[in-house]
Amino acid sequence: MMEFFKKRWFLISLLTLIVAGITLGYTVEAAKIEAFRERVPARWVTAFVLLLMAYSLDSRQLKAAFKSPAPVVWACSTNYMLIPLLGLALMKLQRTPDFTIGLMIACSTPCTLAACSVWTRKAGGNDAVSLLTTLTTNTACFIVAPLWLTAASSLTADSSDPVNIDLNKLAGKLIFVVLIPTIAGQLIRQPAKSEAFARENKTAIGVIAQSSILFLVFLSACAGGVKLQQQGGISTQLAGIVVVWLSCVAIHLTALSVAWFGGSLFGFERKDRIGAAFSGSQKTLPIGVYLATDQTTFGGPAAFLGQAVPFAVFPMLMFHASQLFLDTIVADKMNAKGKRLEEESKAETKAADSPTPGETEPQPDER
Repeated sequence: MMEFFKKRWFLISLLTLIVAGITLGYTVEAAKIEAFRERVPARWVTAFVLLLMAYSLDSRQLKAAFKSPAPVVWACSTNYMLIPLLGLALMKLQRTPDFTIGLMIACSTPCTLAACSVWTRKAGGNDAVSLLTTLTTNTACFIVAPLWLTAASSLTADSSDPVNIDLNKLAGKLIFVVLIPTIAGQLIRQPAKSEAFARENKTAIGVIAQSSILFLVFLSACAGGVKLQQQGGISTQLAGIVVVWLSCVAIHLTALSVAWFGGSLFGFERKDRIGAAFSGSQKTLPIGVYLATDQTTFGGPAAFLGQAVPFAVFPMLMFHASQLFLDTIVADKMNAKGKRLEEESKAETKAADSPTPGETEPQPDER
Protein backbone atom coordinates (compact mmCIF):
# COMPACT_ATOMS: atom_id res chain seq x y z
CA MET A 1 0.00 0.00 0.00
CA MET A 2 2.82 2.39 0.87
CA GLU A 3 4.62 1.60 -2.36
CA PHE A 4 1.43 2.29 -4.33
CA PHE A 5 1.03 5.69 -2.63
CA LYS A 6 4.66 6.62 -3.38
CA LYS A 7 4.10 5.98 -7.08
CA ARG A 8 0.65 7.59 -7.30
CA TRP A 9 0.78 10.22 -4.53
CA PHE A 10 0.37 13.17 -6.88
CA LEU A 11 -2.68 11.76 -8.65
CA ILE A 12 -4.26 10.73 -5.32
CA SER A 13 -3.56 14.17 -3.83
CA LEU A 14 -4.88 15.88 -6.96
CA LEU A 15 -8.23 14.11 -6.79
CA THR A 16 -8.44 14.57 -3.00
CA LEU A 17 -7.77 18.32 -3.11
CA ILE A 18 -10.22 18.87 -5.97
CA VAL A 19 -12.99 17.25 -3.90
CA ALA A 20 -11.90 19.07 -0.72
CA GLY A 21 -11.68 22.43 -2.47
CA ILE A 22 -15.09 22.11 -4.10
CA THR A 23 -16.61 21.04 -0.78
CA LEU A 24 -15.02 23.97 1.07
CA GLY A 25 -16.08 26.47 -1.56
CA TYR A 26 -19.61 25.07 -1.56
CA THR A 27 -20.06 25.22 2.23
CA VAL A 28 -18.08 28.30 3.30
CA GLU A 29 -19.21 31.88 2.71
CA ALA A 30 -18.13 32.96 -0.79
CA ALA A 31 -16.64 36.28 0.39
CA LYS A 32 -14.20 34.46 2.69
CA ILE A 33 -13.05 32.15 -0.11
CA GLU A 34 -12.48 35.04 -2.50
CA ALA A 35 -10.61 37.05 0.16
CA PHE A 36 -8.29 34.10 0.78
CA ARG A 37 -7.62 33.55 -2.94
CA GLU A 38 -6.84 37.22 -3.53
CA ARG A 39 -4.02 37.04 -0.98
CA VAL A 40 -2.25 34.30 -2.94
CA PRO A 41 -0.23 35.56 -5.94
CA ALA A 42 -0.86 32.73 -8.41
CA ARG A 43 1.62 34.13 -10.93
CA TRP A 44 4.49 33.93 -8.44
CA VAL A 45 3.62 30.39 -7.42
CA THR A 46 3.46 29.37 -11.10
CA ALA A 47 6.79 31.05 -11.88
CA PHE A 48 8.35 29.30 -8.88
CA VAL A 49 7.07 25.91 -10.07
CA LEU A 50 8.43 26.42 -13.60
CA LEU A 51 11.77 27.61 -12.25
CA LEU A 52 12.12 24.43 -10.19
CA MET A 53 11.03 22.15 -13.03
CA ALA A 54 13.39 23.79 -15.53
CA TYR A 55 16.21 23.59 -12.98
CA SER A 56 15.64 19.84 -12.58
CA LEU A 57 15.82 19.13 -16.33
CA ASP A 58 19.12 17.64 -17.50
CA SER A 59 19.95 19.56 -20.67
CA ARG A 60 23.18 17.67 -21.45
CA GLN A 61 21.27 15.33 -23.74
CA LEU A 62 20.03 18.13 -25.99
CA LYS A 63 22.98 17.84 -28.41
CA ALA A 64 21.71 14.48 -29.66
CA ALA A 65 18.25 15.91 -30.36
CA PHE A 66 19.71 18.95 -32.16
CA LYS A 67 21.65 16.67 -34.51
CA SER A 68 18.44 14.92 -35.57
CA PRO A 69 15.62 17.44 -34.99
CA ALA A 70 12.88 15.89 -37.14
CA PRO A 71 11.18 13.99 -34.25
CA VAL A 72 11.21 17.18 -32.15
CA VAL A 73 9.66 19.23 -34.98
CA TRP A 74 6.98 16.56 -35.40
CA ALA A 75 6.24 16.46 -31.66
CA CYS A 76 6.02 20.28 -31.43
CA SER A 77 3.67 20.36 -34.43
CA THR A 78 1.42 17.76 -32.85
CA ASN A 79 1.40 19.52 -29.49
CA TYR A 80 0.92 23.09 -30.71
CA MET A 81 -1.02 22.54 -33.97
CA LEU A 82 -3.03 19.33 -33.90
CA ILE A 83 -4.23 19.50 -30.28
CA PRO A 84 -5.48 23.13 -30.45
CA LEU A 85 -7.25 22.35 -33.74
CA LEU A 86 -8.96 19.39 -32.08
CA GLY A 87 -9.91 21.67 -29.20
CA LEU A 88 -11.47 24.21 -31.57
CA ALA A 89 -13.44 21.41 -33.24
CA LEU A 90 -14.85 20.21 -29.90
CA MET A 91 -15.62 23.63 -28.43
CA LYS A 92 -19.19 23.64 -29.74
CA LEU A 93 -19.96 20.40 -27.90
CA GLN A 94 -19.28 21.93 -24.48
CA ARG A 95 -22.26 22.80 -22.28
CA THR A 96 -20.95 25.94 -20.53
CA PRO A 97 -18.64 28.89 -21.33
CA ASP A 98 -16.36 27.67 -18.51
CA PHE A 99 -15.73 24.34 -20.18
CA THR A 100 -15.61 25.86 -23.66
CA ILE A 101 -12.72 28.20 -22.90
CA GLY A 102 -11.27 25.80 -20.33
CA LEU A 103 -10.87 23.10 -22.97
CA MET A 104 -8.95 25.53 -25.18
CA ILE A 105 -6.74 26.55 -22.27
CA ALA A 106 -5.80 22.90 -21.78
CA CYS A 107 -5.13 22.51 -25.52
CA SER A 108 -3.06 25.71 -25.79
CA THR A 109 -0.57 25.02 -22.99
CA PRO A 110 2.91 23.60 -23.73
CA CYS A 111 4.25 20.13 -23.04
CA THR A 112 4.56 19.14 -19.38
CA LEU A 113 8.01 19.82 -17.99
CA ALA A 114 8.87 16.85 -15.81
CA ALA A 115 6.42 14.02 -16.48
CA CYS A 116 7.10 13.83 -20.21
CA SER A 117 10.74 12.78 -19.87
CA VAL A 118 9.84 10.41 -17.02
CA TRP A 119 7.20 8.62 -19.08
CA THR A 120 9.45 8.56 -22.17
CA ARG A 121 12.25 6.97 -20.15
CA LYS A 122 9.79 4.55 -18.55
CA ALA A 123 8.63 3.42 -21.99
CA GLY A 124 12.20 2.92 -23.24
CA GLY A 125 12.20 5.98 -25.50
CA ASN A 126 14.64 8.77 -26.32
CA ASP A 127 14.17 11.38 -23.60
CA ALA A 128 16.40 13.81 -25.52
CA VAL A 129 13.46 14.24 -27.92
CA SER A 130 10.99 14.81 -25.10
CA LEU A 131 13.38 17.20 -23.33
CA LEU A 132 13.96 19.45 -26.36
CA THR A 133 10.23 19.42 -27.19
CA THR A 134 9.47 20.41 -23.61
CA LEU A 135 11.89 23.35 -23.63
CA THR A 136 10.80 24.47 -27.12
CA THR A 137 7.07 24.48 -26.41
CA ASN A 138 7.49 26.16 -23.02
CA THR A 139 9.76 28.82 -24.50
CA ALA A 140 7.26 29.55 -27.30
CA CYS A 141 4.28 29.52 -24.93
CA PHE A 142 4.04 33.31 -24.60
CA ILE A 143 3.42 33.53 -28.38
CA VAL A 144 1.47 30.37 -29.21
CA ALA A 145 -0.97 30.15 -26.28
CA PRO A 146 -2.36 33.70 -26.66
CA LEU A 147 -2.87 33.18 -30.40
CA TRP A 148 -4.89 30.00 -29.95
CA LEU A 149 -6.89 31.46 -27.06
CA THR A 150 -7.64 34.54 -29.14
CA ALA A 151 -8.91 32.28 -31.93
CA ALA A 152 -11.05 30.44 -29.40
CA SER A 153 -12.48 33.64 -27.95
CA SER A 154 -13.40 34.86 -31.44
CA LEU A 155 -15.53 31.74 -31.90
CA THR A 156 -17.50 32.64 -28.77
CA ALA A 157 -18.12 36.21 -29.94
CA ASP A 158 -21.55 35.35 -31.35
CA SER A 159 -22.62 33.44 -28.25
CA SER A 160 -24.80 34.83 -25.47
CA ASP A 161 -21.85 34.74 -23.05
CA PRO A 162 -18.70 35.66 -25.01
CA VAL A 163 -15.21 35.38 -23.56
CA ASN A 164 -12.72 38.11 -24.45
CA ILE A 165 -8.94 37.92 -24.21
CA ASP A 166 -6.39 40.72 -24.16
CA LEU A 167 -3.70 39.25 -26.43
CA ASN A 168 -0.91 41.73 -25.63
CA LYS A 169 -1.47 41.62 -21.89
CA LEU A 170 -1.59 37.82 -21.85
CA ALA A 171 1.61 37.50 -23.92
CA GLY A 172 3.40 39.95 -21.65
CA LYS A 173 2.35 38.10 -18.51
CA LEU A 174 3.47 34.74 -19.95
CA ILE A 175 6.91 36.16 -20.68
CA PHE A 176 7.40 36.87 -16.98
CA VAL A 177 5.55 33.82 -15.64
CA VAL A 178 6.73 31.14 -18.11
CA LEU A 179 9.60 32.20 -20.38
CA ILE A 180 11.88 33.93 -17.88
CA PRO A 181 11.57 31.25 -15.12
CA THR A 182 12.19 28.46 -17.69
CA ILE A 183 15.34 30.11 -19.03
CA ALA A 184 16.48 31.11 -15.54
CA GLY A 185 16.08 27.54 -14.27
CA GLN A 186 18.40 26.22 -16.99
CA LEU A 187 20.93 29.03 -16.47
CA ILE A 188 21.07 28.42 -12.72
CA ARG A 189 21.78 24.76 -13.42
CA GLN A 190 24.85 25.42 -15.61
CA PRO A 191 27.58 25.66 -12.91
CA ALA A 192 29.00 22.24 -12.06
CA LYS A 193 28.11 22.43 -8.36
CA SER A 194 24.59 23.59 -9.11
CA GLU A 195 24.09 20.78 -11.62
CA ALA A 196 25.34 18.23 -9.10
CA PHE A 197 22.93 19.60 -6.49
CA ALA A 198 20.01 19.40 -8.94
CA ARG A 199 20.91 15.85 -9.92
CA GLU A 200 21.27 14.66 -6.31
CA ASN A 201 18.06 16.35 -5.15
CA LYS A 202 15.89 15.86 -8.23
CA THR A 203 13.19 13.96 -6.34
CA ALA A 204 12.95 16.57 -3.57
CA ILE A 205 12.80 19.41 -6.10
CA GLY A 206 10.04 17.60 -7.98
CA VAL A 207 8.02 17.07 -4.80
CA ILE A 208 8.24 20.77 -3.90
CA ALA A 209 7.15 21.79 -7.41
CA GLN A 210 4.26 19.33 -7.50
CA SER A 211 3.12 20.35 -4.03
CA SER A 212 2.98 23.97 -5.21
CA ILE A 213 0.85 22.87 -8.16
CA LEU A 214 -1.52 21.08 -5.79
CA PHE A 215 -1.88 24.30 -3.81
CA LEU A 216 -2.96 26.16 -6.96
CA VAL A 217 -5.36 23.35 -7.81
CA PHE A 218 -6.94 23.55 -4.36
CA LEU A 219 -7.52 27.29 -4.71
CA SER A 220 -9.10 26.75 -8.12
CA ALA A 221 -11.36 24.01 -6.77
CA CYS A 222 -12.50 26.37 -4.00
CA ALA A 223 -13.58 28.89 -6.65
CA GLY A 224 -15.47 26.12 -8.42
CA GLY A 225 -17.25 25.26 -5.17
CA VAL A 226 -18.35 28.89 -4.83
CA LYS A 227 -19.82 28.76 -8.34
CA LEU A 228 -21.66 25.53 -7.53
CA GLN A 229 -23.06 27.18 -4.41
CA GLN A 230 -24.37 30.06 -6.50
CA GLN A 231 -25.84 27.82 -9.21
CA GLY A 232 -27.52 25.29 -6.98
CA GLY A 233 -25.37 22.15 -6.94
CA ILE A 234 -23.17 19.85 -9.00
CA SER A 235 -26.13 18.30 -10.82
CA THR A 236 -26.30 21.46 -12.95
CA GLN A 237 -22.75 20.78 -14.22
CA LEU A 238 -22.75 16.96 -14.39
CA ALA A 239 -23.56 16.62 -18.11
CA GLY A 240 -20.99 19.28 -18.98
CA ILE A 241 -18.34 17.54 -16.88
CA VAL A 242 -18.90 14.24 -18.69
CA VAL A 243 -18.70 15.88 -22.13
CA VAL A 244 -15.55 17.89 -21.44
CA TRP A 245 -13.78 14.97 -19.76
CA LEU A 246 -14.49 12.70 -22.71
CA SER A 247 -13.25 15.50 -24.98
CA CYS A 248 -9.96 15.72 -23.04
CA VAL A 249 -9.42 11.96 -23.22
CA ALA A 250 -10.24 11.86 -26.94
CA ILE A 251 -7.87 14.74 -27.74
CA HIS A 252 -4.98 13.25 -25.76
CA LEU A 253 -5.33 9.76 -27.24
CA THR A 254 -5.71 11.14 -30.76
CA ALA A 255 -2.55 13.23 -30.43
CA LEU A 256 -0.65 10.30 -28.90
CA SER A 257 -1.70 8.02 -31.78
CA VAL A 258 -0.98 10.58 -34.51
CA ALA A 259 2.46 11.36 -33.09
CA TRP A 260 3.27 7.64 -32.82
CA PHE A 261 2.00 6.43 -36.21
CA GLY A 262 3.08 9.61 -37.98
CA GLY A 263 6.60 9.03 -36.68
CA SER A 264 6.47 5.59 -38.27
CA LEU A 265 5.50 7.09 -41.64
CA PHE A 266 8.43 9.51 -41.39
CA GLY A 267 10.79 6.62 -40.67
CA PHE A 268 11.77 7.63 -37.13
CA GLU A 269 13.47 5.07 -34.92
CA ARG A 270 11.27 3.46 -32.29
CA LYS A 271 12.89 5.34 -29.40
CA ASP A 272 12.36 8.67 -31.17
CA ARG A 273 8.72 7.79 -31.89
CA ILE A 274 8.14 7.12 -28.20
CA GLY A 275 9.63 10.49 -27.26
CA ALA A 276 7.54 12.25 -29.91
CA ALA A 277 4.36 10.45 -28.84
CA PHE A 278 4.52 11.53 -25.20
CA SER A 279 5.87 15.05 -25.76
CA GLY A 280 3.44 15.63 -28.62
CA SER A 281 0.37 14.72 -26.57
CA GLN A 282 1.02 15.81 -22.97
CA LYS A 283 0.05 19.21 -21.54
CA THR A 284 1.49 20.95 -18.48
CA LEU A 285 -0.67 21.66 -15.44
CA PRO A 286 0.86 24.79 -13.78
CA ILE A 287 0.55 27.04 -16.85
CA GLY A 288 -2.97 25.80 -17.54
CA VAL A 289 -4.04 26.45 -13.96
CA TYR A 290 -2.48 29.90 -14.08
CA LEU A 291 -4.22 30.87 -17.34
CA ALA A 292 -7.57 29.66 -16.03
CA THR A 293 -7.35 31.41 -12.68
CA ASP A 294 -5.45 34.65 -13.31
CA GLN A 295 -7.51 37.79 -12.74
CA THR A 296 -6.54 39.55 -15.95
CA THR A 297 -6.38 36.75 -18.53
CA PHE A 298 -9.93 37.40 -19.69
CA GLY A 299 -12.07 40.46 -20.13
CA GLY A 300 -15.84 40.33 -20.46
CA PRO A 301 -18.53 41.21 -17.95
CA ALA A 302 -16.41 40.39 -14.89
CA ALA A 303 -12.82 41.51 -14.43
CA PHE A 304 -12.09 38.67 -12.00
CA LEU A 305 -12.08 35.30 -13.69
CA GLY A 306 -13.10 33.56 -10.49
CA GLN A 307 -16.50 35.21 -10.89
CA ALA A 308 -16.77 34.92 -14.67
CA VAL A 309 -15.71 31.37 -15.59
CA PRO A 310 -14.24 29.63 -12.51
CA PHE A 311 -14.85 26.14 -13.95
CA ALA A 312 -12.40 26.95 -16.78
CA VAL A 313 -9.69 25.28 -14.71
CA PHE A 314 -11.48 21.92 -14.54
CA PRO A 315 -10.71 20.77 -18.14
CA MET A 316 -7.00 21.35 -17.43
CA LEU A 317 -7.26 19.21 -14.30
CA MET A 318 -9.17 16.54 -16.22
CA PHE A 319 -6.65 16.57 -19.07
CA HIS A 320 -3.70 16.24 -16.71
CA ALA A 321 -5.25 13.53 -14.54
CA SER A 322 -6.30 11.56 -17.63
CA GLN A 323 -2.86 11.73 -19.26
CA LEU A 324 -1.19 10.55 -16.04
CA PHE A 325 -3.46 7.52 -15.88
CA LEU A 326 -3.52 6.67 -19.60
CA ASP A 327 0.18 7.25 -20.24
CA THR A 328 1.13 5.01 -17.34
CA ILE A 329 -0.65 2.15 -19.11
CA VAL A 330 0.78 3.08 -22.52
CA ALA A 331 4.35 3.42 -21.18
CA ASP A 332 4.18 0.00 -19.50
CA LYS A 333 2.96 -1.64 -22.72
CA MET A 334 5.61 0.13 -24.82
CA ASN A 335 8.33 -0.92 -22.39
CA ALA A 336 7.17 -4.54 -22.42
CA LYS A 337 7.04 -4.61 -26.22
CA GLY A 338 10.47 -2.96 -26.45
CA LYS A 339 11.99 -5.66 -24.26
CA ARG A 340 10.27 -8.35 -26.31
CA LEU A 341 11.60 -6.89 -29.57
CA GLU A 342 15.08 -6.68 -28.07
CA GLU A 343 14.95 -10.33 -27.01
CA GLU A 344 13.72 -11.36 -30.45
CA SER A 345 16.52 -9.38 -32.08
CA LYS A 346 19.11 -11.08 -29.87
CA ALA A 347 17.62 -14.48 -30.67
CA GLU A 348 17.76 -13.78 -34.42
CA THR A 349 21.36 -12.60 -34.16
CA LYS A 350 22.31 -15.70 -32.21
CA ALA A 351 20.56 -17.94 -34.74
CA ALA A 352 22.34 -16.21 -37.63
CA ASP A 353 25.73 -16.74 -35.99
CA SER A 354 25.05 -20.43 -35.26
CA PRO A 355 25.91 -23.09 -37.90
CA THR A 356 22.96 -24.44 -39.84
CA PRO A 357 22.03 -28.16 -39.51
CA GLY A 358 24.43 -30.34 -41.48
CA GLU A 359 27.03 -27.66 -41.57
CA THR A 360 30.30 -28.60 -39.86
CA GLU A 361 32.39 -26.31 -37.78
CA PRO A 362 35.56 -25.21 -39.58
CA GLN A 363 38.49 -27.36 -38.47
CA PRO A 364 41.83 -25.82 -37.53
CA ASP A 365 44.61 -26.14 -40.09
CA GLU A 366 46.67 -29.20 -39.04
CA ARG A 367 49.56 -28.34 -41.25
